[in-house]
Order: sequence, then structure tokens, then C-alpha cells
Amino acid sequence: MSDVIQLLPDSVANQIAAGEVIQRPASVIKELVENAVDAGARHIDVSVVDAGRTSIQVIDDGKGMSETDARLAFERHATSKIRHAEDLFNLRTMGFRGEALPSIVAVSQVELKTRTADDTLGTDICFSGSKVLSQEPCACQQGANFKVENLFFNVPARRKFLKSNATELNHVITAFERIALVYPDIAFSLHSNGSELYNLRAGTLRQRIVEVFGKRINADLLPLSVETSVCGLSGFVGKPESAKKKGVRQFFFVNGRYMRHPYFHKAVQSVYERMVPQGEQVPYFIYFDINPHDIDVNIHPTKTEIKFENEQTVYQILLAAVRDAVGTFSGASAIEFDVEGKPDIPMFQPEGQPSDFAMPKVDFDPQYNPFAASKPRATPKADLGLGVTGAHDVGGGFDSADFFSGGVGSSALFAGQDAPAQDAPDSLFSGPVQEGSAPELEDKAPAHYQYKGKYIMTAVKSGLMVVDQHRAHVRVLYEDYLRRLSNHKIASQKVLFPQQVELSSKEMVTLTTVKDAFSEFGFELSPLGASSYGINAIPEGLEGIDVASLLHDLLSDTDAESPLAKIHEGMAASLAQAAAIPYGQVLSNDEMEDLTNRLFQCSNVNYTPDGRATLCIIKQKDIETMLG
Repeated sequence: MSDVIQLLPDSVANQIAAGEVIQRPASVIKELVENAVDAGARHIDVSVVDAGRTSIQVIDDGKGMSETDARLAFERHATSKIRHAEDLFNLRTMGFRGEALPSIVAVSQVELKTRTADDTLGTDICFSGSKVLSQEPCACQQGANFKVENLFFNVPARRKFLKSNATELNHVITAFERIALVYPDIAFSLHSNGSELYNLRAGTLRQRIVEVFGKRINADLLPLSVETSVCGLSGFVGKPESAKKKGVRQFFFVNGRYMRHPYFHKAVQSVYERMVPQGEQVPYFIYFDINPHDIDVNIHPTKTEIKFENEQTVYQILLAAVRDAVGTFSGASAIEFDVEGKPDIPMFQPEGQPSDFAMPKVDFDPQYNPFAASKPRATPKADLGLGVTGAHDVGGGFDSADFFSGGVGSSALFAGQDAPAQDAPDSLFSGPVQEGSAPELEDKAPAHYQYKGKYIMTAVKSGLMVVDQHRAHVRVLYEDYLRRLSNHKIASQKVLFPQQVELSSKEMVTLTTVKDAFSEFGFELSPLGASSYGINAIPEGLEGIDVASLLHDLLSDTDAESPLAKIHEGMAASLAQAAAIPYGQVLSNDEMEDLTNRLFQCSNVNYTPDGRATLCIIKQKDIETMLG
């Protein structure tokens, strides 16, 4: 039998490696910019055409390469970063494997012009699919000038599965930001199709964060700085009021390298657990400086996964550092553990002066009878957008007078007590309501009760129906937006003073792609500068809402890659979530009835657009069982 095992040609091996290292145009930019940083560049310029699928150019003023190095750099595992295996545990550079350049030239056409400070002439070398086309002397500036064209030209399947230009450009911006945030002392620029997206000057870390993400974030940053024998921590964390549900800027960097680490993320969020609403997160920019021997970055080709030898210790240091930063901002003093030998200073209280900590006195009226008179009704409330105005409030709480006098609500409370017994269900709550039908009510004009400003409780033939008022209104508004959009009847409401909103580069790319969809929903936006827009009109029903934050959330949720119908559904869900009545808002009986009726006119009465339950029914038999 003849031998069947053979060595792969270098070109094939490079294409296989490129499948892991070079996934999209953003991967090329990451590798080339990191090489420029390792070369000691002080200015790095990046330009892309068609989000990088047509052309990528990276120019730096680093050390440059000699004629021999320029040719050898494109060979597999050729690197200047390490010499021995032990060097893997003492890495201070971004790259070290020697896989990036051969992977890039394996799937594209590359031209490199480079010159060192000692050379008069540089070298110009051209590749196409791992093949050297030419190499000759040329006049060029010191540093390196990489031009990568026609990415994946020889791998049609990979090129076919690239996303739209807007999506790929967002990935390019993400890769660019991650490197620019690590090196504030280096000047960076990014251009797309000739338009400038970033022009970052060298400066401090705070200045770099503000330049990248806008001036609004500057007031939300709390400084963080800790030095220990295990590691050093520096950077910024956000104030509690800067918490958001979407589009939060969160970055970890280790020895100048971006990383993802869910365990450390949990440490940061645990500090804010009782300071921010549930589901919201704060921004942070945290930089670890740790001995390279205590970490391993050689895990994945993207190098975003890093193993720590003392992970639990670093977790505790991070937790204490963030807690101290937030505590200093809020006025709470840091916990002092070293109190040995320090005197106890008693509180000064002059004789004859009452103490501030004296036992309080409790006054009560022994003649008070809570059942002697009914509670006063609430004043009429404003229109909530439910189609009801001028109704008095009967749902703010339980009225004992009505209960004992047999007034409003008594028929609903005691209705159905003689109903025939049913088999005990497996669960306390019944299943979803059948689509297109509402539960049969006890009375023609039922009384609704509001529980803790969150739930609407109504007696039905089968038991007690509990409706989540916020989620029910979200479902109602969601379907109303889509229905009005199909009829082209979403009206705009002009604002008295146009509000200026500053968008990030990613948000600008998304808005450019889906601007027509925003107009269809009633937004009227006008450009005010390179990255600012004026909000001149908003959809009806959003009065009193922070429109700038809403616009940021909409742009964070919108996927420019999705079909137009999906974009409409996503925007309708976000607008409904923002405009729905909040928890804690007291509703009148007529308003609760109107909301319930409109809910049961929806195509899906059981769930919100994001799949959360809107109602449940507690069966009569279960109530009787619980009461014995």
C-alpha cells in the first residue's frame, strides 16, 4: 500500500490558519494595528473602503523593516517577539505567534512599503494569495504602509458570508476602539470611504475615553487606582446614575490587551447590585497590570481569553477597588481595618442637652376606629393614553368600608363562591388564555383592583385574573404602533426646543442605514455636525420621555442587517417599552377596564413582544383549597 500522508503546501496551511486568525476585515485591522504598536509607532492611520472588503490601509511611523525582514515577515511563524518557549510566559507585546501576516496574504492581495531610520531607501513588496509578485526599492517614509485589497478573493465562500458594509464597519470600529483605548499616548485616525470617523490625539486616558465615546461620559467616570503585590488596577468605573440597559461601555484590559472575563464582570456588577435598577449595568474601563508569568494569553487565536493563576485573589482586589471608588464618590468612607492602638473617641454630649439618639416617643389615639369612615377618594387624574379621562380612582388600594358595607367590589369578591368544584390542577395558575377570547367576567361592569401599583386584579368566572399593567400596556402599544405603521398614520409631535444628541461612530453608521425607518415612526432628525443630530420631532405619545436616551437605545437594538419588517418590529417594541405606563402609577377603575379591554383585542394577549407573561388566572378551586 502506498503512503497517503503528506505535508500540506505552505499556501494551503496559511489558508487554514487564516480561517481562525482572519475572520473578517476587522481582524486584519486588529493584527496590523497591533504590529504597528509593537513597532513603537506614535501615529497610526487606518483607512477602509467598503468596510474593508475592498481595501484596508494601515500607515504607521514605527521602526520599519529592512529588505530581508520585509520578505521574511510573511513566512509562517516568523516573529521578532519571542526566541524560546519560555518567552511565552514573559510577553509584553501584542503579537507573538507569527501567524497574522502569512494568514492575511493567504486570503488577499497585499502591498507593503517600509523603511527603517538607518536606510535611505525602503522596500516595496507585493503579494497575491501567498505568492510574491515583486520586491523592489522605493522611496517612502520611515515606518510601514500596509495596503490589503480584495479580502477573501480566493476564498469565495468566506467572502460570501461577510455581512453588510454597515455591520462590518461596526466590527472595524469595535476593533479600532479596543486598541485606541489602551494607548492614549499614541495618535490614531480612522477613515471610511474618505470620511473621517476618528481623529484621536495623544493625551491622557480620560481624554481618550471622552474623544472616543463623547463628552457626556466624562461626568460619569469615577477614577480607580490600586497597587498590590499581586496586580495593579487603574482606570474608571461609572457612577450609579450612569447605568443603562443597553449600549453600555464595558472594557477589561490586561497588560495592554483587551479581554473578556465574565467572572471579573460579576465582581464589578455586584458592587452596584442595590444601587441601580435590575437589568441595568454601569460602564467601566479597567486596566490590569500583572506579572506575565501569572497569566496565559496563548489560549485562543483572537487572544481575548486569558487565564489567571490567582484568579480568586484578583477578583477580591477588583471587588474592593471598585467598592472603594464608588464609596468615595457617594461620601461613604472606606472601611478601616487597621484600628489597633487607635483610641476610641466618645461622642460629646453636654450635660442637660437631650441626646440625638434618645428613644423616640410614639403617640397614638386610643379612640381611633379605622372602620368608622371610608377613606377619601383620590383626585381626578390625567389621561394616560388609555382612552379614559376624568375617571375617579378606585384602584389605589383596598377600601375596608366598601368591603364591610357590601359596596363596590363586594359582588366581585364573593361572586362564584357556589360554583361547582373542579379537579385540583397541578399548578396554582392556569395556562395561557386562548387567543382572540377574553375570560368571562363576573359582572357586566366589573370592579378592578390595583395591587401595589403593579397588578390589575379582576374577578372572572373561573377565578381571579391578575394582569401586569406595564406589560399589558407594552403589548397594546406594540400592536398599535405596527397597525398605525401599516396604515402610514404614525404622526409626529414637534418639540418646542430641538434637543441635540451626540452619537458614537457605531450609532452614526446604524442611523445612516436605517434613517428611513426612524422617519416612518415619526422621528425628525437633522444633522448638526460630524457626530451630532438635532431631534426636531418625536412620535406622538412620547412626551415627558428622555428622547436622547431612547434614541441611543433604539440604535443599540437595531440590527441594520435585519429585514425592514424586523427593524419595524424591534423599534415598535422599544417605543412601546418606553411609552408604557410605569409600575407604581395609580389607575382609576375606568382606566384599568379600558386597558384590559384593549389587551384582549390584541392578537397575542398572553405575552409581551419579548416573551414575558402579561397575565395569569388563579382558579376558584385553588383559592378554596388554600383557604381550607
